[in-house]
Amino acid sequence: MPGSTQIEGTVDHLFRHQSGKMVAVLTRIFGVRNIELAEDVVQDTLIAALEQWKIHGIPDKPESWLFIVAKNKALNLIKKKKANVLFGDEDTQALLQSGYTIETTFNQLADDENIKDDQLRMMFACCHPEISPENQVTLILKTLCGFSTAEIAKAFVTSEDTISKRLYRTKEFFRQNKITLAIPNTGEIRQRTEPVLNAIYLLFNEGYNSTHTEELIRKDVMEEAMILCRLLAENSLTQLPEVFALMALMYFHASRSNSRLTTEGEIILLPMQDRAKWNRAFIEEGNNCMNKAAIGNSVSHFHLEAAIAFEHCTAESFETTNWDKIIFYYDWLYKISPSPVTELNRVIAVMQSKGAAAALVELENIQDRDKLKSYYIYHSLLGEINARLANKQEALKSFETAIGLTMSTTERKMLRNKIAVLEN
Repeated sequence: MPGSTQIEGTVDHLFRHQSGKMVAVLTRIFGVRNIELAEDVVQDTLIAALEQWKIHGIPDKPESWLFIVAKNKALNLIKKKKANVLFGDEDTQALLQSGYTIETTFNQLADDENIKDDQLRMMFACCHPEISPENQVTLILKTLCGFSTAEIAKAFVTSEDTISKRLYRTKEFFRQNKITLAIPNTGEIRQRTEPVLNAIYLLFNEGYNSTHTEELIRKDVMEEAMILCRLLAENSLTQLPEVFALMALMYFHASRSNSRLTTEGEIILLPMQDRAKWNRAFIEEGNNCMNKAAIGNSVSHFHLEAAIAFEHCTAESFETTNWDKIIFYYDWLYKISPSPVTELNRVIAVMQSKGAAAALVELENIQDRDKLKSYYIYHSLLGEINARLANKQEALKSFETAIGLTMSTTERKMLRNKIAVLEN
């Protein structure tokens, strides 16, 4: 029989990947106003798994075991509280209150075939347009990704109390506005999908380049973001070009994860990465998604960011990267989605293509440059440009400023290494 540590690890892994499905299903049954009850049932199911599996061992189908136990707990809760709590939505409230129809209705709503649709409904509810992007991501992490309040607080470098208040305010918004779980109709699907994609990309970026923890790469967070996007890509109602473009972008970025850090956890910059470690299957899958994203006439910022990532992933070496094409894509990206960060990233490509002097001119010509002064990458790039121009003191000053602006231990170490090289 597996040991206690192994069982806890198995339960933690399963809970991370199954809790979102269970919360989505139970929230649809209970109604959004009772989302805390859904979360409580899922938490109780986790505790039951830990207790019973330590005695009887891990079942042959642990995922099914979790769902059966969660469903039984939920059904018992409805029977016990139906006199005092209103469950379901307008279509199912009466059926869930009646002793004659409660079990049949519950089983229909909890059918395994509806799980993916329930997750989609939950995703759209979390990304309601009147909820702030920060709160959208917080709620997705809690309800759909199985993150604890402590883990979310760590990701956002804030207190658990702050996260709890965010979650409370968002759930209160659901209750006051009588939000229901529903996939938007055809007429509004594209508009409603955009904030969902933005929230997923924010989530992915926190995993790809974590700014708030000592771990630079959080593969678990990246994986959760890709799972959520894949749900959109697999549903006929949400198979939009921008969905496939974001999927491609994440595949391209994720393909390089194994080459970005040394065994000691230090950053390996793109020129020095071992391309043999890149995940070619991910790059190929990214290409497939790009082909699907080409349907229609629309070009989103996800298309262009994916095109830039594609150029990096398919170059045989850093030296043979097509920097001019990357500059072209950044110019196009800026036209459809103006941003000083886009201009900053473009400067990096200019530095590789045309040299440090040209890059410095471009950097100084960024329209909203003042908005970048609190962004560590701006000062890191300025330091790199000045180092290449042999402006040692200016470079050192910029690197020191960058160190003070990043919360990542890994990034600070990388910047200190750059300072050490200059000083020696």
